[in-house]
Amino acid sequence: MTYQETCDYLFSQLPMFEKQGNTGYKEGLENSLVLDEHFGHPHQNFRSIHVAGTNGKGSCAHTIAAILQACGYKVGLYTSPHLVDFRERIRVNGHPAPEAHVVDFVEGERAFFEPLHPSFFELTTAMAFKYFSDMKVDIAVVEVGLGGRLDCTNIITPILSVITNIGLDHTQLLGNSLEQIAMEKAGIIKRGVPVVIGETTPETRQVFEAVAEENKAPITFAEDRPEVMQTKFANSAMQYQTRHYGYIQGELCGLYQEKNANTILWAVRKLEEQGYMYRFTDDSRSEALGKEVSEGFKNVSRLTGLQGRWQVVSQEPKTVCDTGHNVEGWQYLSRQLSQVECRQMHIMFGAVEDKDIEGMMALLPKNATYYFTKANNHRAISENVLKMMGAQLGLLGESYPTVADAYESARNAAQKDDFVFIGGSSYVVADFLKNCI
Repeated sequence: MTYQETCDYLFSQLPMFEKQGNTGYKEGLENSLVLDEHFGHPHQNFRSIHVAGTNGKGSCAHTIAAILQACGYKVGLYTSPHLVDFRERIRVNGHPAPEAHVVDFVEGERAFFEPLHPSFFELTTAMAFKYFSDMKVDIAVVEVGLGGRLDCTNIITPILSVITNIGLDHTQLLGNSLEQIAMEKAGIIKRGVPVVIGETTPETRQVFEAVAEENKAPITFAEDRPEVMQTKFANSAMQYQTRHYGYIQGELCGLYQEKNANTILWAVRKLEEQGYMYRFTDDSRSEALGKEVSEGFKNVSRLTGLQGRWQVVSQEPKTVCDTGHNVEGWQYLSRQLSQVECRQMHIMFGAVEDKDIEGMMALLPKNATYYFTKANNHRAISENVLKMMGAQLGLLGESYPTVADAYESARNAAQKDDFVFIGGSSYVVADFLKNCI
């Protein structure tokens, strides 16, 4: 098989949550454990950091990986979903796994895994862990796919667990209350392993405290003593004054990144306390840590390949895409859009069916021109339905059958001092990056 044929096989033959929704989600660790045993327990050959949460886990995972790279480690990074190329999910020091590795893995192991009927994510996780082991990474940052307790990444025993926050997302699978969802995500807390919690509510905090106590896991609530003391946006960057690492310039510019930064810095502190932040043993490494933390924040996209977080893709007109795809994410995006200075705002918006679409759309600015669209995904809501929902909320615009059609119309309408935003769904951003850049 060619690489493209291999990807087509993975996407079409295996149950895939991103395409099929709930029917593509396989609950439980049975297949993951069988695959893990077949490959010789590869996750035991490297240290790992496990990152879960409703929002921000991608930004946190990438930035932690970037900081570790700046410290001199060989770093594996496993994230989802991908935006342009499947191999974005599996990286070592920012470089995607080679096409040949993907092809060889599938061709060489089909006879074993096909009778198991694994999900797309189960097989991809096994592929990632084997690749990290083969590449002899020092440490891997592993992002949870969905939930935590029954997510197939949860076979690892990390050196640190991180849970960014809890919101009402994927309620059909994880539960209808914050407490239920927190319990699922708290499933990554392991016995004796430190855990950092980014944000809590009264309902979720007591869940995390109880699970951590049961597992004798040292727990840190990042919000209790913020590492980020002051934040401002200037020179197209987030600028943080921090408690222990001095002045840091953050490349990722969404307003929500301040919360992420605080979580990341506490994760660094917990790693530092365990002695993992120093790749070498001389005393100068301690003095340089602030510099390396800053290097990771400032160059996270270059170091890891991260895309889609308030990503500026054009200046005239200024054009930004962001993968925020639920109400919690849009509470920040709405604030950020309200601060944009421009002649006219143009918003390309699409969404998928398992989200609180009305809740998201209620947060959209009324003074924009809308381009309602649909990603190339079976779960995408019709652009015409979005247009009708938008009209009921005072959001005026037209509908377009593809993201490329919507972008062409927005680009033709926008003047150089206008602002164009693309978002609502990771899949809208993915289509945009694939077909419009």
